[in-house]
Amino acid sequence: MSLRLSTVILPYRRWSEGGRKAWQRAEQLGFHAAYTYDHLSWRSFRDGPWFGAVPTLTAAAAVTDQLRLGTLVTSPNFRHPVTLAKELISLDDVSGGRITLGIGAGGTGFDATTLAQEPWTPRERADRFAEFVTLLDRLLSEDSVSYQGDFYSAHEARNIPGCVQRPRLPFAVAATGPRGLRLAAQYGQAWVTTGDPKVSESGTPEQSFQAIRGQVEKLSDACAAIGRDVAGLDKVLLTGFTPERSGVLESLDSFVDFAGRHQELGFTEIVVHWPIAESDFAADEKVFEQIAMEAAAQLR
Repeated sequence: MSLRLSTVILPYRRWSEGGRKAWQRAEQLGFHAAYTYDHLSWRSFRDGPWFGAVPTLTAAAAVTDQLRLGTLVTSPNFRHPVTLAKELISLDDVSGGRITLGIGAGGTGFDATTLAQEPWTPRERADRFAEFVTLLDRLLSEDSVSYQGDFYSAHEARNIPGCVQRPRLPFAVAATGPRGLRLAAQYGQAWVTTGDPKVSESGTPEQSFQAIRGQVEKLSDACAAIGRDVAGLDKVLLTGFTPERSGVLESLDSFVDFAGRHQELGFTEIVVHWPIAESDFAADEKVFEQIAMEAAAQLR
């Protein structure tokens, strides 16, 4: 299978001041998909402009035709499955069935505290994530859902007519721990990783590669445990967080080398960040566009 190349466009620009143009250009460049973060704000962007993921994706759907769209990733930090499902069904309709939901357990950053609550413990995040995914799967697949859980509830929640994509839009489950990998195996049409955070800060590219290999092996075990062939699960690597960081986009050759090595591990999609000057995602835009247009042909 050819390796697909996608991008992440952070929602920090006004639609009239470059936002719209970026999504349209992503389609022109031939990216498989363009995603955005689903945060209330994020790290160094916290004190600057930052727009909502669902409205941004709705606008992007209206100005593109073929490009797949989605979140990398949505989390329970400030979302409820019932209201999120309604928004996703609407978004899938507007886009003509081009939406992928990247979904993860969330973290301890700005999203975790902006609703004036204490950050959840790792165990509570995992517990909530499991219930969140389970309920969301039903809400996007069934016309009416009633549910009473430890964290989320629904009473005759109606979701008619449902998703354009059947039985529901695809989930790309971001996970590295055992419980998350089991969710990916059970509910995911794709699995997402950014690498191993423990290695990213001080490790080498080779250590990162071996850590990701280990994640793929654990995913395979989780699939085998429920009788699923891991080959049928797309594997997505979101770049920018491994020790190579921006070096992945230094040249066409460096990207092809990086992507090709990870393709050998079974990855079916590599996601690169749209360049943002004076940020962790700074890159030469001409090189970025060259990678978008030429890399896929070298990775078949």
